[in-house]
This record gives sequence, structure tokens and C-alpha cells, in this order.
Amino acid sequence: METSHLAALQNKHEGLERRIRDEMNRPSPDEVILQSLKKQKLRIKEEIAHI
Repeated sequence: METSHLAALQNKHEGLERRIRDEMNRPSPDEVILQSLKKQKLRIKEEIAHI
């Protein structure tokens, strides 16, 4: 059970990383969106660390 949960969290983390990269590559990145994505990514990273 924990391995599938960990895999799901890692997939979410990677997806957020891609979304952050995509947003940063836009001509005018939206700082509010970037901040939100980075917070989500950090929460997932912390959850992964506690497994």
C-alpha cells in the first residue's frame, strides 16, 4: 500500500515540476500560479519525506 501511495506522490511531484517549468518558459509567467504550484510541490515533498 505504501509503495503505491509513494509512487502516486512522486508522480504528482513530477507533474508539478513539469507545470512549473512550463509556466516559467512562458513569455510572461504568472507569479501567482508559480507560487501556488511551488507550495503544492513542497507539501508533496514533505509528505514523501515522512513515508
